[in-house]
Amino acid sequence: MKKLILTFGIGILGATAVFSQQNDINITPNNSWFKAGLTAGVPVGDASDVSSFNAGVDLRGQYLINPNFAIGVASGYNHFFGKDEFDDFGVVPVAGFARYYFQPEGLFIGSDLGYGFLTNVDNNEGGLYVNPQIGYHNRDWNFYGYYQNTFAENDVDLQTVGVGVTYNIRFK
Repeated sequence: MKKLILTFGIGILGATAVFSQQNDINITPNNSWFKAGLTAGVPVGDASDVSSFNAGVDLRGQYLINPNFAIGVASGYNHFFGKDEFDDFGVVPVAGFARYYFQPEGLFIGSDLGYGFLTNVDNNEGGLYVNPQIGYHNRDWNFYGYYQNTFAENDVDLQTVGVGVTYNIRFK
């Protein structure tokens, strides 16, 4: 799994390098911004056996390649509240993402892909992290629903379904 993540990361870096050499990239407040927000979800599958709720922080840096397509990096923290005798635990994602905006304001779809590092979990460091999203956006805000899955080691899948909101902080 770690080789797969490494290969994916090298591929993304290579594609970015090729893209930036072929195009004159000019970072402006109109095409690049930082996104910061909150998420809340309900664990499903295996995760619902040990947690009843999760909340998190969503942090992103985005570059708009054209008016409809954006790429970027994503991270944050997702805290799973343990139920009964189980302890709380968390996922720290380190991912790349892509989004497609159908119009300057309205519907978008996208997904994160990367590695989710687990916190407060014995004998498991994490695994492949996938986070598809669908939502509404305008110049300042993004409201979305998501399904998140971390395919962790030892056949542990941490899945959650939830909603999130981020605010766009423009680079100057």
